[in-house]
Amino acid sequence: MPNIKSAAKRLRQNIRRRTANRAVKSTLRTQNRKVAEAIEAGNVEQAETELRQAAKLLDRAGARRVIHPNTAARKKSRLSKKIKALKQKAAP
Repeated sequence: MPNIKSAAKRLRQNIRRRTANRAVKSTLRTQNRKVAEAIEAGNVEQAETELRQAAKLLDRAGARRVIHPNTAARKKSRLSKKIKALKQKAAP
């Protein structure tokens, strides 16, 4: 336990921030799983809908520095690449 008043405040801030960040990261993982499940099922429309939601969440998390912005961009890119491959596979 902190002995100094400012350290006690920092501890409270860190606990609050950690809780919020964990909630955001959990939401991101859930949304990424939904996109992956839609891709796995071969449902292009649902995958695109879920990707839009995932991209929104990733951008917001990156902007707020919950995750690194490049990580957000990388995850969006990989998901969209998988959807594009699914579309190519379904087209012919």
